[in-house]
Order: sequence, then structure tokens, then C-alpha cells
Amino acid sequence: QVRLVESGGGLVQAGGSLRLSCAASGRTFNSYAMGWFRQAPGKEREFVSAISWDGRSTRYADSVKGRFTISRDNAKNTVSLQMNSLKPEDTSLYYCAATLRWAVYSSYVAYDYWGQGTQVTVSS
Repeated sequence: QVRLVESGGGLVQAGGSLRLSCAASGRTFNSYAMGWFRQAPGKEREFVSAISWDGRSTRYADSVKGRFTISRDNAKNTVSLQMNSLKPEDTSLYYCAATLRWAVYSSYVAYDYWGQGTQVTVSS
């Protein structure tokens, strides 16, 4: 059982940066790959980034590649998403999630646990 709580969202101007954090509770946290997804009003949930259980592998959606960086600190039970060069189209509710199915990391249906989401708004 894993409980996830996101934080760090807010309002930022285009070109600015935000760092999202996801705090996890559960003794099996280190067994899970972690992902970040986002969902804007009227749109489907979109894959953003993922990191393997040991942090050795990372994946990014093409839309954020080169701008976002995912990381994890298993000792602290946290996962972070550093977001730089933010664009208005990055505006979304951002969720962190946990999965044991790394092979399908980009599919939201593969994730077993989800946080409540944190809002990111990028003004133009």
C-alpha cells in the first residue's frame, strides 16, 4: 500500500520554473516505478515523465523533454519533477503515481496508486 501526496504547484510566468514534489508513505515505496501525469480541463490524462524503482531509468514525453527532470530519493520516500522553461500549455493538474509495471510506464491504467494532484498554472 502506497499513499502519495503532491505539492509545489502554483502560478508562474511563461519561461519560469517550478519544482513539484511527491511524498510517499509505505514500506514498499522502493519497489515502485513512479510517474507524473497531467490533465487539463476537457483533455485526457497525459503522460509526463517516469522513473524506475531504482532511479536508473527515466522517461519523458516529447512535449517536456529537455525542460523537465524527474528524480527520486528513496531514503526520503520522495519523487520530484523539476520543470523549467514553462509554457502556457503546461498548465494542468499534475499527478504523481506508482506502478509495478515499468514496461508500460506511459499508460495511466498501469498505475496502482495516485496522489490528489497539484495545480500548475503558467501565464502567458
